[in-house]
Amino acid sequence: MGKKLIITEKPSVAMEFAKALKITTNRKNGYLESDQWIITWCVGHLVTMSYPDKYDEKLKFWRLDTLPFIPEEWKYEIIPNVQNQFNIVQSLMQREDIEEIYNAGDSGREGEYIQRLVFMMAKPNPNAKMKRVWIDSQTEEEIVRGIKEAKDLSEYDSLSDSAYLRAKEDYLIGINFSRLLSIIYGKNLANKINEERASISVGRVMTCVLGMIVSREREIRNFVKTKYYKILGDFGDEMSSFKAEWKVNEKSKWFESPKLYNETGFKKEEDAKELIGCLAGKKATITELKKSKQKENAPLLFNLAEIQNQCTKQFKIKPDETLEIIQNLYEKKLVTYPRTDARVLSTAVAKEIKKNLNGLAKGYKDEEIQGYIKKMIDESYSTNLIKTKYVNDSKITDHYAIIPTGQGYENYNALPELQKQVYKLIVKRFLAIFYPPAEYQKIQVTIEVEHGNEQDKKVETFSTSGKVCLEQGFLEILKPVTQKLNNKKSTDSDKDVENEEENKEKEEKQNDLEILKKLKKGQEIIIHNFELKEAETSPPTRYNSGSIILAMENAGKLIEEEELREQIKGAGIGTSATRAEIIKKLEKIKYIQINTKTQIITSTNKGEIIYDIVYQSMPDILNPKLTASWEKGLDMVAKKEIEPKVFMDKLEKYIHSKFDRLVVKM
Repeated sequence: MGKKLIITEKPSVAMEFAKALKITTNRKNGYLESDQWIITWCVGHLVTMSYPDKYDEKLKFWRLDTLPFIPEEWKYEIIPNVQNQFNIVQSLMQREDIEEIYNAGDSGREGEYIQRLVFMMAKPNPNAKMKRVWIDSQTEEEIVRGIKEAKDLSEYDSLSDSAYLRAKEDYLIGINFSRLLSIIYGKNLANKINEERASISVGRVMTCVLGMIVSREREIRNFVKTKYYKILGDFGDEMSSFKAEWKVNEKSKWFESPKLYNETGFKKEEDAKELIGCLAGKKATITELKKSKQKENAPLLFNLAEIQNQCTKQFKIKPDETLEIIQNLYEKKLVTYPRTDARVLSTAVAKEIKKNLNGLAKGYKDEEIQGYIKKMIDESYSTNLIKTKYVNDSKITDHYAIIPTGQGYENYNALPELQKQVYKLIVKRFLAIFYPPAEYQKIQVTIEVEHGNEQDKKVETFSTSGKVCLEQGFLEILKPVTQKLNNKKSTDSDKDVENEEENKEKEEKQNDLEILKKLKKGQEIIIHNFELKEAETSPPTRYNSGSIILAMENAGKLIEEEELREQIKGAGIGTSATRAEIIKKLEKIKYIQINTKTQIITSTNKGEIIYDIVYQSMPDILNPKLTASWEKGLDMVAKKEIEPKVFMDKLEKYIHSKFDRLVVKM
């Protein structure tokens, strides 16, 4: 009877497959074997693309007459320090007793690429059936399901095509344009950074991200603060008062006036004072009063970009550290697959979600979390997510959102503290979707003050609003974080001051709302006084190592508003699997700096010189839209919407057109 061979991406994953298949004996050199199964592993990449000098020795030297370099037949080679493991994998794949070979690599585009390179170089037994295991977590039941439901490998050929093209695109753009720009501008760069020689590193995604960072830095550097003047009115009765802000409207004396800086402020102090003078001793009337109750649902679940951003804000760690942590939690069976762009669940997973909740309730010994779960049970919160915004099959490509599996607690206690904190973050975001919405009461008030004479009557408008939380709902779980991991502990007196200020602010908001609640439309109110408030414009904020990931996901825009992020998602720069590495590389080659305490990103002098060189020579590669369109093209190949040849032809045409233009300029 023939055997079945499984090839995983790394040894630790192979051990989880062995446990799921109950293989406990016959550990050999580089693989495990039982009567029915053989399990072996890669150690990350075993095969890589060959450098140009492997095609021709002359290509070792960077010369203009050898560019652009676009191979007709691509060459690949085994990475020397993993040659032994490749030999083991190859010998197993070629065994005559192998009937089925399972590609159990990481369930994503890059994981597919790692394995396909091995399959291509190893030339497996041609009689063996080739299958693909695609799983969402490392739990035993998911591994068993993945093996049982493994599809024919050919079903993933378009994903493989997309993966090969991504690698070829990065290779061709990186090698050709790094060499070309280094030949043209290398000496100039060396002189500017006081080095004997210097090369210029260009990348499809990397250079675009550098452009985002340098552009933001220069925007901040060139920003000139502008002062302007706002007017606040103090309104009410003899006993109480509230503040409202002036805003220009069509009935105002200052409608479309050049004296205005914006709709709420004046350029000059004396013009703002003139408005105050016009309103002295006038009557104020409430012309609009809107009372409403608002509901706010829990945010969507984490995808990789969202949790990387959250961990940067909360724990001040870099995106690659976050990915490493979640990858470990995944391999320890605690969470689902990390390299995902989706923030929702599939219908199939939603139907079985009670398993995850029951697992958390039984296994996760955290007092705070157990309190939340107990409340869910006591209050009979629904666990049916099917018709909610948290379930949407159309928004899932390879994997659903990152959620706790409700398993793996035998591994939990040995985790470092930071990993436990990140796990708790994922659990809390997950539990919040079962809680009711937060409820607010909101009151919006518009006040009008008439001035001028009967023939030329003008009306100035002031407005204010008050909002108070009536029911916390999911906010009970996702309350704002005040204590950050690894930060200096605050003293009791610090905490007292913080609590006092927080309570005072809450009290003022509550008092304002109580005053506003008593008002009536048409009511005349007293003007106590007017206050002139000096304001100034603010420069844009710098990216940090988490917010840049969100900006990459949204094609160059840092979108703070969550719902808008969801609407425009789908044409990002890079992928969830590669974005953290891009940031890491830019820092390594000293094009950017990342503050270790704040995670704020700034461009270096070298990075800015590189930006200027690229801007002068091939500015479109700095444009996030171009990079996002390439990513979209790769996605279209994966979805069989275009042929790989169409993509490759366009890429080659792009490279030749750039060379023709740049070489002529020399």
